[in-house]
Amino acid sequence: MTTSKTTDRYISFDGIDCNGNARRVMELIAQYRDPSDPFWDYFAAKRQPRSGPPPDDLFLVHCHLNQIRELFEECADQHALDLLSALEEECC
Repeated sequence: MTTSKTTDRYISFDGIDCNGNARRVMELIAQYRDPSDPFWDYFAAKRQPRSGPPPDDLFLVHCHLNQIRELFEECADQHALDLLSALEEECC
């Protein structure tokens, strides 16, 4: 997450580690996702497309905020929810 320094994405992204925080969210998704859930298979396939360049982690998180939030809520991981909220507010 960001440091205690106040950040404002509308002024500058300086000091906001959007890519690093998105990568951490993706690591948490990998930890918690149910491999038998078809949505997460779909999500993983989007991360590694058969053709074309893969989307970056921030884009995927932005596109699926609600599903990711639901996953973290089901897992009762407040740290993950806080990280996701910060990423949404600062970078998306």
